[in-house]
This record gives sequence, structure tokens and C-alpha cells, in this order.
Amino acid sequence: MARIAVIGAGMGAMSAAARLAVAGHRVTVYERSETFGGSVGRHARGGFTFDTGPSLLHLPAVYRDLFVKTGKEPLERCVTLSQVDPASRHVFADGTAVSLPNASRSGVVTALDAALGDGAGERWGTFLDRAGDAWDRSRRPLLEEPLRSDWQVLARDPYPAPLRRRLLRPALRAGTVAEVGSWELADPRLAALLDGYALSYGLDPLRAPASTALLPYMEETFGSWYVSGGMRALARAVYERCLARKVEFVFGAEVARVVEKDGRAAGVELADGTVTEAAHVVLGARPRPELMPGQEIWRDGDLTPQPRPGGAGATGRFLVLLSLRGARPSDAVHRTLVHPADGAAEREAVFGGRPAAHPTVTVLRPDDPSTRPDAAHEAVTLMATVAPHGPVDWTDAALRQGYADTLIDAAEAAVPGLRDRVLHTEVRTPAETAEETGAQGGAVPPPALAGAGGGYLHAGNGTRVPGLLLAGGWSHPGGGLAHAGMSGTLVAGIVVEGDGFRGSQ
Repeated sequence: MARIAVIGAGMGAMSAAARLAVAGHRVTVYERSETFGGSVGRHARGGFTFDTGPSLLHLPAVYRDLFVKTGKEPLERCVTLSQVDPASRHVFADGTAVSLPNASRSGVVTALDAALGDGAGERWGTFLDRAGDAWDRSRRPLLEEPLRSDWQVLARDPYPAPLRRRLLRPALRAGTVAEVGSWELADPRLAALLDGYALSYGLDPLRAPASTALLPYMEETFGSWYVSGGMRALARAVYERCLARKVEFVFGAEVARVVEKDGRAAGVELADGTVTEAAHVVLGARPRPELMPGQEIWRDGDLTPQPRPGGAGATGRFLVLLSLRGARPSDAVHRTLVHPADGAAEREAVFGGRPAAHPTVTVLRPDDPSTRPDAAHEAVTLMATVAPHGPVDWTDAALRQGYADTLIDAAEAAVPGLRDRVLHTEVRTPAETAEETGAQGGAVPPPALAGAGGGYLHAGNGTRVPGLLLAGGWSHPGGGLAHAGMSGTLVAGIVVEGDGFRGSQ
């Protein structure tokens, strides 16, 4: 039985901690804040509660596996999961609207044909078929295995884009999200639909590889799930599973550096000077050079940390939390995306370090009594992907209020009369994310993607320093609840089975 130190109490780190404890190790988690969950936070005021991080769960099998492998109680005994149906509603700039059913390919095709015209559903369905091929080709090395030493196999884009023939010029294949939308989907509203998936994960459609198609494929194939009580309830369930497995948590404990001895990680030193020895150290936060002074922690041949093309991973979230008078209508949709008329201008602003004048706005209206004081009120969250804190000063009061008004104005297309119902407004920006989670600029990590020469992969879970491993959204296989949970699985496998661990068979 070895002593293991885990830095951070995010979802990936806690997933690793629970699995390592079940394997017989003594695990201690050191968290700089006073609570668990990392970016999976909650805001409460006057009987209203809001998620401040992820709001829906995709690929729930990751957490079902965690709970099966770490105890007798399955996930559904610890939290209540329900499929969100429709999965999303989309309002386009021309006034067209379409609701997409949850995990129903035929239903999506029918809905798109009815809303956008005959042929729209077929084009989207054919696109998802190609995305399914890309999923089958890359799922295992991209999600279920530690990043291989020959990671270059993931540098090639697995999306089988069809040839686009041109008169007297060489044929082309779509290589980016924007090209897929323009060349394969044709309808600008379908292109906006695809762009919205990319942008919600912090990816620039002009540069993100065609393999980004895996994201809508994953959502539309495995469904969108809501956790009763909000996503914070899932974080609490994982935390309680860790406690049940005798994982120790030390909150308010900032790790200053990883202790090195004889060329390997040997423990952690806290900001107050306390040193704790450990046989392995799991870093569940974005790697910082000061944690290992003088050391390059990435193995030879592995990816080194670098800005992703187009700034992937360098975006944050702007949230407007609205406490509303008036009951939630019975036909309200859980998630609505309001798309702007000029998506190119939005992309240029977000990835150019400026607030977008007309952002894509996600409107969240959970049908959950625990989010509101009574049936005569409603809790609504508005969200937009924005440039991080730094390029934009998100502490500027006038900017914050003005941008909140921009989101509320756009959301009127999804919730008519919204502004007249507002009792209280709470604004949260990348500045708050940075302060609460320690993420530089309040940036949110995107999921890993194959293609683009490997520029959208993350650092491997194993490092150049023996005994030091990486978990969480800034490591392989990247950001998002499912991906972060998978990183914990991979780290635990490496510790228990050694460097030869290749994931579940």
C-alpha cells in the first residue's frame, strides 16, 4: 500500500483518488479552495440555485463505471439522472427554430426537415454517419487509453470528409469545422448548428479540425442527461464516494511545489512549508512550471504544453444567473441556443480577445424544483463563450453589466418577456473562474481531438518525472465531465498496472 498525494479536488482528480483508494492506496487530496468539485460549482441566493460550471452530462457511462468499480452503490442510487428531451432547441437569426429530440437520429432528421426544408435532415444525418466512422476510428486511443508514445497516429484527422471536386483544380476535403459546414451541410443554419457545438467547447470553427464532429455525434448518440439538484450533486456524490473509500481531503491547502528526490516525485510541499512524502503525486490542475523547478515534466516524444491553434483552451464562460418571478411554462425547453446573424464576427471577437457584439447565447431552464424557492418562480442561466480574463478585463463593472444586458436581449428570442420577470441578476465571468479555481484567465479546457497535426491533444497522463501523473481537463483526454472522469481512470490504471496499462479491454 503506497501513499499518494493528489493536487486538486476537481472531477478528474477525485475520480483518480477513489479508484486508487479502492486499489489499496492511502490517498490524500490537497485542495487550494475550501470545497470540492473544481469548476463544478453552485451559486445560491434567496432560494434560487444555479450551476456555475457544466450543466449537462454526456457519456454518463464514464461515471457509471466509476461508481461500479469503487463501491456497491451504482451511480443511479447516488444521484437522479434524467434524459433531457428535447436535447436542445435552436433559434436562428432568420427566425427559424428547431427542437432536436434526445438520442434519436431519425427524430433529429425529421425535425430538421420540418424546420429547415427537405434535405436538411438527410445532410445532417449523413454528416453524423461520417462522424460515427471517426468515433469508431479514434475512440480507443483518444479516450480510453493513455496517450501513446506514438501519439502521432492521432495527428491525422479521422473524419472521412468526402472529396469536393473542382473544375480544373485539385479536389479538396474539408479539414475544419467551418469547411464541413460550408461544403457538406450547405445550409447556413446547419453550419451555425455545427459551429455552436464547437464554440460551446471553446473551439474556433475556422481552425478546429473536422474531427470536432465527434462532439455532436457523442451528444446525439449517447444523449444529454440532467442531474437532479444540478451538476453539483454529481460532484458531491463523487466526493462522498471518495470519503467512503477513506480518501482524506485537506482543504485550504495550496501546493507550492512537487518534492523531487532521486529523480522522481516524492511528495508535495504546501504554501505554509509543510512537506508530505508520497510514492506518487497526481496533479489534477493545469501544470505550472513552478511546481517542478528546473524540471521538464513531459516525456520525450510526448506533447509539450503550447497554445492550441486558434486559441483552443483559451476561452472562458460568461454567465448571467437570473432569478425570475413567474412559473416555468410546462412546454419550456431545458436548453436553447440563440444563434447570431454573423457567426464570423463572433468568432473573430472571441478568439481575438474581445467581447462579441452578438454572441451565441445558451439559455438553460431546468425543470427542477430544487433550483427555485417555489412553483411561482424560475431559475434561468444564460451562457456565452468569451475571451478569457486578461485580454478582456472582466472585472470592469460597466463591461460586465453591459454584456449581461447583451445576453438578456438575445435570450428574449427564447424566453419572451424575460427582462420584465427578473427579480435578481448575478453575473459570473472568467475573472471569477480564475479566482475560484486557479485556472489562468478563467480558461476552460476543451476536449482532446485528433487531427490538426496533434495540436488539439493534451499532455499525456504519464510524465517525464517518475511518480508524477496528470489528471483532469488539462491532461489527456481533455476537458468536459466525461473526459475528466476518464483521465482519472487512466491515471489509476497507470499507478496500479504500470506504464504498460492500455485502458479497459
